Amino acid sequence: MTAPFIEEIAAGLVQRGHEVHVVAPYEPEVRRGPVERGVFLHFYRYAPHPGLNIWGYASSLKADVGIKKRVVLAAPLALSAGLLALLQLTAQAGFDLVHAHWAIPNGPPALLAAQLRGLPLVVSLHGSDIYLAERMLPGALVAWATLRRAAVVTACSGDLAARSVGLGGPPGRTRVLPYGVDQHCFCPDPAAGLDFRRRYGLPQDAPLIIAWGRMVYKKGFGFLIEAMPGIRKRYPEALLLLAGYGDLEEALRARASQLGLDGAVVFPGPIRRDELPAMINAADVVAVPSVHDQHGNVDGLPNVLLEAMACGRPIVASAVAGIPSVIECERHGLLVPEGDATALAEASLRLLDDRALGRRLGAAARRRIEEELNWTAYAERLEHIYESVLESNRHHAT
Repeated sequence: MTAPFIEEIAAGLVQRGHEVHVVAPYEPEVRRGPVERGVFLHFYRYAPHPGLNIWGYASSLKADVGIKKRVVLAAPLALSAGLLALLQLTAQAGFDLVHAHWAIPNGPPALLAAQLRGLPLVVSLHGSDIYLAERMLPGALVAWATLRRAAVVTACSGDLAARSVGLGGPPGRTRVLPYGVDQHCFCPDPAAGLDFRRRYGLPQDAPLIIAWGRMVYKKGFGFLIEAMPGIRKRYPEALLLLAGYGDLEEALRARASQLGLDGAVVFPGPIRRDELPAMINAADVVAVPSVHDQHGNVDGLPNVLLEAMACGRPIVASAVAGIPSVIECERHGLLVPEGDATALAEASLRLLDDRALGRRLGAAARRRIEEELNWTAYAERLEHIYESVLESNRHHAT
């Protein structure tokens, strides 16, 4: 469930006829073959002890508001191993460019490898990298050095793009590139939703609110739990399914119990990727209660939002970061102020009360996915960016 968009970006480019290699740190829980969906995968090992396998996959961060102490030991190992893996790979002929996802920590090794091989560098920002750069002077210096040397910088939202420019990123070479979603995998399927309820022991007719993702502060799941007592006053059988994993799971479970919500808030753990469409289709309301956490970190554009839109479900989401750029309030879903449990409850109740409204908003959200916010369209736009970079590179070479 961590950053699945990286796989979709790579696979989308392969579908357009490009050869794509992904270099990533080894993680024992990630079990993939050397080639999947046409993408060549290269996992580099860096940890002399299993306890240091904390590089990448959001495992270096503590609830996304701090960095684990072991990162200090893992960083030089992982950065040097990543650079070596890149240099070994790009020693082969035929590569046209290097694309780094996250300016921190992947920017520096990608930049050095690109410069040593004479290849242009594209950097994509996804949120946590800019947050770390804003909080720490060393991070700011690394981000500045990486962004100013990139041929193009992409950001998943206008908010993130503006923040990167504030850190010294090149405004003339920064592009807003919203994520997409697999519109064929994520689509309206009521039968799959009913089957999901049956398999997870959820009543077929109980109002069901669903949210999912890593259990960290910026997801805002605590406010959603706080909203449930108000929702259950009108719908005593209403349930909240909170799927995922993370550092705050125990605290969220405890808060639900304190509010008398034992049995009303269901924690199924992480849901397999191939089960997500069925889970979403089981929802009467999908909640995306994103917030700025206590240190200002916020999701750039949550993938869960696009997945819910693709399934045509009624959505309640916070009006933060990139969310308002894809959800127009009263057209594709309902937007509420961040961190407002009362507003979350009221908007959810409105959708539960007026099912016709939910169907209308869900249908409009699905149309927007079909027309512009899908991985096919994303890959095409990214391909145009690559072509412009290569054309500029050829021009400077001559």
